[in-house]
Amino acid sequence: MKNRRLVVGNWKMNPTTEEEAKEIARKVRRTVSGLGSIETVLCPPYIFVSAVRPSVKVPHFHVGAQSVSFLEGGSHTGEVGAQMLKDSGVEYVIVGHSEMRAIGDTDEIVSKKIAAVLEADLSPIVCFGEKIRDESGSHFNFLKEQMKNTLVNIPKSKSSKIIIAYEPIWAIGAAEAMKPEEIYEMSIFIKKIFSDIFSINLAHKIDVLYGGAVTYKNAFDIVKTGQIDGLLVGRESVNVTGFVELLKVVDSVPV
Repeated sequence: MKNRRLVVGNWKMNPTTEEEAKEIARKVRRTVSGLGSIETVLCPPYIFVSAVRPSVKVPHFHVGAQSVSFLEGGSHTGEVGAQMLKDSGVEYVIVGHSEMRAIGDTDEIVSKKIAAVLEADLSPIVCFGEKIRDESGSHFNFLKEQMKNTLVNIPKSKSSKIIIAYEPIWAIGAAEAMKPEEIYEMSIFIKKIFSDIFSINLAHKIDVLYGGAVTYKNAFDIVKTGQIDGLLVGRESVNVTGFVELLKVVDSVPV
């Protein structure tokens, strides 16, 4: 996807009604159809996937899910499997988001979820990020270990479908996003780790997204100066006016 940038909207537990979900999706689809250099993925709550999915395929618009179970069918109350998501029209799945890690998703569980998503021939958007950032540089080692522990058992043959989302936890919901220059530094570091796990060739091909306090006001600098492959947007993605403007801004950055 190197000739196009990827913008992913993680709606989290929003909106309240199906009609609101449909309206947001309609406006986003209308915007995306007129843009030339981005792919857009909306990740609503499971219950709104069918409402967000268009009846006729819209170019450069996709539906994703916010999480997945690594378990197969059976007695697993409340769980949703990768094959179920695929059958509902989902193409991308967010895996390892910090909010899911906070309630029990270990590196091992995230690794199993990635494997399940890849087995269903879907694209996992795998989240990584440090809790704190200090002058000692401990965040580099934390990120390295988190990525290696999570990706070590993923077959090299399937690794090209992986999308990395760098979301420093301290920046999520913050007043300001990470500085673009630091984002660029971290994207290079992430690709170096990916290269160590898989290969240099595959590392050059993967997309690295940034997430954390992203808005239409800072998106241009994050993408251009940060030289990032796309964005994972949280709260701004259900603010339809702001998200539509963000999509236009990202589309205006030369690829």
